[in-house]
Amino acid sequence: MDNNKHVTYISYLKVDELLELQQPLSDGPEHDELLFITIHQVYELWFKQILHEVAALQVSLEQGKTHRSMALLGRIRTIMKTCVSQLDILETMTPLQFNSFRERLTSASGFQSAQFRELEAVLGRRDQAGATADGKSGMGMAEHLIEGSPARQRVENAMGRKSLWDSALHFFNSRKPIPALLLTRDVTLAWEPHEELQEVLIDLHRNDPEVSMIGEALIDFDEGLQEWRYRHVKMVERTIGRKMGSGGSSGAGYLASTLFNPVFPDLWAIRSRF
Repeated sequence: MDNNKHVTYISYLKVDELLELQQPLSDGPEHDELLFITIHQVYELWFKQILHEVAALQVSLEQGKTHRSMALLGRIRTIMKTCVSQLDILETMTPLQFNSFRERLTSASGFQSAQFRELEAVLGRRDQAGATADGKSGMGMAEHLIEGSPARQRVENAMGRKSLWDSALHFFNSRKPIPALLLTRDVTLAWEPHEELQEVLIDLHRNDPEVSMIGEALIDFDEGLQEWRYRHVKMVERTIGRKMGSGGSSGAGYLASTLFNPVFPDLWAIRSRF
């Protein structure tokens, strides 16, 4: 029997199960808690999709496929715009409305979004080990995740393999040789801007239109991520002001410290050298 004959919109998308996943904890419950849950669950779905697209992008770049890479970068940038626009919806919730259920979150925090931490690692973030709440050694940005959990393992695995920028280096090298040591570097370490590489990138931007398109698309992605961070900071400021974050962070203060840290610093550095 062909089971596909019984596939429906509801069964294929698991709609019944999906609509059971929004479980407010407040009494009543408070009207705005459903919006808060829905927005953040949708964010997690978009993070999953971005990770899926970036994994394909890394393969495409390493294979030197310009058009495929451009298509993937265009999709990722469009998803980032959607993530930013969702904040417009979240900002329809006033501070009083948020505080009507905020205490129910206890220590729950965006810090615990394993997928966003994984995305940061895929994009090259490599925090040094830090101290966890129980005093044990942690791995910086993974330390808000439960030690030994699959979520934490995914973040740690991502910090141990090539970042998107490392894959981009292989693409650039396929068009014009870059310093060999950059292709064999220790990918568990954070990337440091490299002047000799920047000279190669300037030449490629001037003389190779396909590389220039890839470079600009990577800048679009980087700018989109910074735009999302900025809007996130302002949303938190307008909702809780300078209160401590629910996970024990400094809230908006911490988020503001993450601004203006580009993912691809070499592509930004060459702007002033054309």
